[in-house]
Formats: sequence, C-alpha cells, structure tokens
Amino acid sequence: MRRALAKVHLRVAAVDDGAFTRRHRSAPIAAVIVSVPGTIEAVLLDRVEVDGNDATDRIAHLLKGSDHLEGVRAVLLDGVVVGGFNVIDLPALARRLNRPLVAVTRRRPDLPRLRAAIGKYFPQDAARRWRRLTARPLFRVPTAGAPIYAACVGCTRAEAIELVRRTTVRGFWPEPLKVAHLIASAAGTPGARRVRTNA
Repeated sequence: MRRALAKVHLRVAAVDDGAFTRRHRSAPIAAVIVSVPGTIEAVLLDRVEVDGNDATDRIAHLLKGSDHLEGVRAVLLDGVVVGGFNVIDLPALARRLNRPLVAVTRRRPDLPRLRAAIGKYFPQDAARRWRRLTARPLFRVPTAGAPIYAACVGCTRAEAIELVRRTTVRGFWPEPLKVAHLIASAAGTPGARRVRTNA
C-alpha cells in the first residue's frame, strides 16, 4: 500500500449505493474507477437486494468482472452497508479482491441503537449482521473541515488516512465516493449494468 500510495497517478475504485425506498426489492450500486485526483476511467453498475445479504458477493462480482481492476490499488466504500441493512463483510471482500479496503462514514454511528434495530428487524441473522458491521474498529480521520471516520482492512490507519487525503478534492469527502453516489442514484434503473468512459 505504501508503494502504491506513492504513485503520482494512483488508481482507486469507489463503491456506493444510490437512492431507493423499501418498496423496492433492490437498490442500485455504482463502482467508479478513478485515477486520482479526478480522472474517471470506468463506471460499473449493478443492484443489491434491499436489506439482503448479497452486498459482498455483488461488489466482488462487479469489480472482479472489470478489466480495470488490475491497476486498482485500493477500494473506497461509503460505510459498510448498502441497500439499507445489506452489510458488507469487509475482510471477506478484501480477500476476494486482494486489495486494501477503506470504508468511511461521516459520523460515528450509534452502535447500541443499530444493534437494537438489527435485532428487531433481522432476528434470524442479527448476530451475523452485527459481526460484519463491527468487524473493524472505526478511527478518526482529520480533514480540512469536520473529521470523518473510517475502518480499514489490508492497510494501516495511517495509510487509510493518506488515501482519504489524496482522494479528497474539495471539502471533507473523497471525490470518487461523491461520483459513485451520484451515478448510482441517477442510473438506478432495473436492467442498467455498465457504462464506461475515457473522460
């Protein structure tokens, strides 16, 4: 990771979900491949089950199916859940992609409240969802504005903080995640799968 972060043109993947309601059975997700600081090399689209258990598989399939993954040095995630409570298994995803993962969140979550909600709505597999949600501890990431928080797999905290710094263009949030969220929300039509750009 240190050698990778030293590259002038660091390439990262960023994954986020888009807007959805619980009336829908699935939610859109987008992965963008970005040459830092802001050159978009590819956009990949898929869907995950709302409140399901397929997030890890769908993200792994989406990125591994891309011919752009080879040059990707790290993967950014907006938190560890997509599509409601579809919890990503960070260690498993890092192993499958063979890449460091950094999941960032805007604020420290209220863990007791989350645990109660998981137990109420997912009694059959609450323990598994909770283990995934808390698999890696959160740590503070200083920014030009308010601090954010992150969890990481396959790299040190210092390396994760450096990755956030290098991918943040304005404000406090990594630019690739902003783009991934916008694309997922705009292109969240069932049947949409893949868009590529050389811009």
